[in-house]
Amino acid sequence: MSTFSGLNTALTSLYAQRRGLDITGQNIANANTEGYSRQRVELQSVGAPAVPAMWSTYGGSAGGVTVSGVQRLRDNFLEARASTEQAKLSNLAGGQETLAGIERVFQEPGKTGLQSQLSDMWGAWGDVANQPTNEAARSAILQKTETVADSLRQANGTLEAQWSATREQLVTTVADVNANAVTIGELNQAILTASQAGIPSNELADQRDQLVLGLANKVGATSKARENGTVDVYLGGTALVRGNRADTLAVAGPTTLSAERAAAGKPVTVEWAVSGTPAQTGGTSGSYVASLTTTIPNFAGSLDTIAKSIVDTVNAAHTTGYDLDGNSSNNMFSGTKAADIKVLITDPRKVAASAEGPTPGVPPLGGVPSSDSRNAAALAGIGVKVDGPDSTYRTMIVNLGSLARTANSRLAIQTQVADQIDGARDAAAGVNLDEEMVNLLSYQRGYEAAARVMTTVDATLDTLINRTGLVGR
Repeated sequence: MSTFSGLNTALTSLYAQRRGLDITGQNIANANTEGYSRQRVELQSVGAPAVPAMWSTYGGSAGGVTVSGVQRLRDNFLEARASTEQAKLSNLAGGQETLAGIERVFQEPGKTGLQSQLSDMWGAWGDVANQPTNEAARSAILQKTETVADSLRQANGTLEAQWSATREQLVTTVADVNANAVTIGELNQAILTASQAGIPSNELADQRDQLVLGLANKVGATSKARENGTVDVYLGGTALVRGNRADTLAVAGPTTLSAERAAAGKPVTVEWAVSGTPAQTGGTSGSYVASLTTTIPNFAGSLDTIAKSIVDTVNAAHTTGYDLDGNSSNNMFSGTKAADIKVLITDPRKVAASAEGPTPGVPPLGGVPSSDSRNAAALAGIGVKVDGPDSTYRTMIVNLGSLARTANSRLAIQTQVADQIDGARDAAAGVNLDEEMVNLLSYQRGYEAAARVMTTVDATLDTLINRTGLVGR
């Protein structure tokens, strides 16, 4: 047994405790770094050396301690659960944002909403029914009617702008996904190379896992770890990242709302760039696709239905009446959709308030037109019809409000779920400064104790070398 083995044992402890101090300092330095996983030094005792023969024995102590590795403290189950819950949260947040934008389009209930403007228009017809020869009341009809037409066109234009903005956001998100996928592949290669060379790569793994979580938020991706330290990223059952290779996504389909509504079997989709097959997306991208293909087109279609109902019902009644000069009237509106609805009549005298024309060959008494206002009264009554445009509009607004309330409620619940999972992740992988302070003191005392062992062995050797064998001198 070598007398110097004690020095080596103490030396290994010094190395190990110093490494522990280094890792603890790294944890403290990154306590506020997003995505950082706290690390822990894995210590392993060194056994006695092998002996050369079957019956040989070793009478010395073991070989001290060695650092077998530095472990990232992450819970794989919680990480996978966090990816799933964050993807759901991002999807619900995107859907809620779309519905909130549609609510801002209609501004209901409110004095500036379409419902109030429709009520004003029907009320103006009621005023003419009470004063059929009053040209000011007739002018008010044209003003209120033009306001309704403007609001329908503006609402449709706002929905088209929202659709276009959502598509641009989808394109930007897919571009970010492609860039992050390439970066994940590069980090996979760097981690593999470092692992083969025996170089620590925990920080690289943190960066990669943070990007993987970002892909879960953006596109609903899932990941699977390999034994060599790399991860594969999947959309549905198709690999987006496999090892150091990344595939590419692309946005395909119509570029305008009108084209989307007219597209037969080819809506906006996220596709694999190479094959052109649809990719199974979730997260923010999934909510964008749903908004582009379902939510916004559906409300735009409802708005067109309301516009057509106004055009058809008003024109049908207006063309049966007579104007202030006793002439049969024409259509009040042109167009069949919210985007192209227009008011055709500009002259207040052309408003058909009368249901009965002049008697053939008999001029109006004293040149004054007939005071009949039954047609104006009939037009004023359109607003209270069960199957009228107002009823259709109210049904759409109620449906919008119900969807928005449901979306808000689901988002609030999912936010709580995601927060709980994030809290559990932080507890498992986050840096606890109190715990790190305890570790710091522990490694410091361990280092001091190892140094004391080395001092003690040195003193023992000094006694053995310098103070023995002096008899007879």
